[in-house]
Amino acid sequence: MKKLLIMLVASVFTVQLQAQSLGGGQVTGNFQIDAQLSRQDSAIGAEDVPQKLLSNVFANLLYTNGGFSAGVRFESYLDPLLGFNAQYKGAGIANKFMSYQNDMFEITAGNFYDQYGSGLIFRSYEDRNLGLDNAMMGVNVKVRPMDGIIIKSMVGKQRYYWDYGKGLVRGIDGEFSINSLIKRFEESKTRVTLGAGFISKYEEDQTILAGDNYKLNLPLNVGAGSFRMDLAHGNWGLQAEYAIKSQDPNVLNNYIYKGGNALFVSASYSQKGLGINLQAKRIDNMGFKSERSATGEMLYINYIPAMSKQHTYALMALYPAITQVNGEMGVQADVTYSIKKGTLLGGKYGTGIKMNFSQIMSIDKQPLEGYTTIGETGTDGYTSNFFKVGDELYYQDFNIEISKKLSKAAKLAVTYAYIAFNPIMENEHGDIHYNNVFVADYTHKLNSKNVLRGELQWLKSNIAYFDEDKRSGDWLMALVEWNFTSAFFLSVSDQYNYNGSEEHYYNVSVGYTHNTTRLQVGYGKQRKGLLCIGGVCREVPASNGLTISLTSSF
Repeated sequence: MKKLLIMLVASVFTVQLQAQSLGGGQVTGNFQIDAQLSRQDSAIGAEDVPQKLLSNVFANLLYTNGGFSAGVRFESYLDPLLGFNAQYKGAGIANKFMSYQNDMFEITAGNFYDQYGSGLIFRSYEDRNLGLDNAMMGVNVKVRPMDGIIIKSMVGKQRYYWDYGKGLVRGIDGEFSINSLIKRFEESKTRVTLGAGFISKYEEDQTILAGDNYKLNLPLNVGAGSFRMDLAHGNWGLQAEYAIKSQDPNVLNNYIYKGGNALFVSASYSQKGLGINLQAKRIDNMGFKSERSATGEMLYINYIPAMSKQHTYALMALYPAITQVNGEMGVQADVTYSIKKGTLLGGKYGTGIKMNFSQIMSIDKQPLEGYTTIGETGTDGYTSNFFKVGDELYYQDFNIEISKKLSKAAKLAVTYAYIAFNPIMENEHGDIHYNNVFVADYTHKLNSKNVLRGELQWLKSNIAYFDEDKRSGDWLMALVEWNFTSAFFLSVSDQYNYNGSEEHYYNVSVGYTHNTTRLQVGYGKQRKGLLCIGGVCREVPASNGLTISLTSSF
C-alpha cells in the first residue's frame, strides 16, 4: 500500500504541470498508472501473488519546436500486472527519438512506429492492453519528392521487452496517387492510388537440428514484398493487397522451407442511410518474425488484419477469433442501414440496423509427394491450392443489432449473435463451441448531467462446463452504469456461470474525471480467458482484488 500511495502522490504532483515554452518550443506529455492488488481465490483459479501490489506505469514527454521534435517514454513494471509477460519487469527509458520534418521529407532517429499498406509485410505498433510493443530502433525516412508520391525507407531492430531482437529489419515502400501525377486525371471522379513495399530481415545462422540430427541450412536473409491498390469512385471503394514471403524456416511453421503469401481484399459502398463492406483474405505461412526461434507475441514484423467483428459486449467477446498465420481463409460482410423517421418501422426517431457475418476456414494443405504427413521439418512442408478452401471451420459469427431511440431521453439496442468457435484456434482440441448470445442495452438520460445505462446479456452454449476452460457453460450478465454530475461514474456488474461452475464474477467500479485527468478504482473478480484486439491475443489469468487506473495529460 505504501508503494501505491507514493505513486498517487507523485501523479497528483505531476498533473499540476502545464504545457510550457522551452527554447521557443513546447513541452507536452501524458502518463498512465495501472495498479492491481490480487488475492488467492481457489474457486476461480486465482493464484496467490507474493508481490501483493503490481503496477504498470507509462510517462511520455514530447518537445516540439517548428519541424523538430524529440520525445522519451518512461516505463515501469514493478511487478507487471497479471497477464503481462514477466520479462517486462523493470523500469527505465523504453522509448526515445528525435525527428525533423519539412514539406519534402521527414527523418526519425531512435524509436519509431510505421506501417506499409495494411501491414501484411510490415507493421510496427504498440498496444498497451495486449502488452505488445514492437517499436523499431533505428532510422526511418519519409520523402515527398512531388505531389502524389510518398517514399519511405527504414532500418532497425525491434524492441524485445527491455532489449532488442537479434534480427536486422530493412524496408522500402512507395505510394503513388495517379490522380496527382497525371494532370488529365486530376478532376476525375475515379481516384486511384498504387503502392508497393519490400522488407528484408537479416539474422545470423544458428544450429537447428532435424531428422537424423542433420543441421538445417537456414537462409540468413528473408524477404517479403507486397503490391496494393486503392480505388474509389463515387460511393464505391475497392482496396486490395497481395504479399509474398521467401523461404523462412521458423518455429511458427515447424522450420519448413515453403514460401508464404497473403491476399487481402475489401470492397465498400455507401450512401445516405446505407453502408456495405465486404472483405476477404487468404493467409498461407505468413508468420514473419525478426528472430526465427522466437515465440509469443513479440518480434512480429508483420500484422494480419482480423476478419471478424471486434465485439465490445463481454459475453460476445468470450471466444474471439485468433489470426492463424500458418493458414486461414476468411470472408466478412458488414451492413448498416437506417430506417427513415416517420415510417412504420422507423417511428418518430428512426431505427438503426447493423448486420455482420464472418467465417474463417482452414486452407487446403496436401502432403508433399512421397510424404504422408504435412509440415515435416526441413522439407517444403506441403502443397496448397490457392483457390481451394480447407475442410476445417475455425470461426463463424453472425450478429445483428437493432437500435432505436424510444424518446428524447431513452434509447434501446438489442443484439443477437451466433458464434461458432473451434478450439484449434488456441492450439487446443475438442468439439466446436456453438454459442447463442442475446444482449439488451438501455440508456436513459435523466437530465443534462445524469445518464443511466443498463445491460442484460445471456449466452447459451452447446458445450457443458469443464474445469480446464473457465469460459465454458452457460452465462448470464447484468450491468448498471450511472454517470452523474458529468464527472463521476459508478458501475456494478456480475457475470454468472449458472450452468457450470456457478461462480459469480462481480465487479464494482467508481471513477472521477477532471479536465484531462481520470481516476478509476474497481474491485471484483476476473475470469481466466483471452483478451484479443484485431486477432492478436494475450492470456488473462484469473484474479480477485482491487484495480486502480490513473491517466492524465498536460
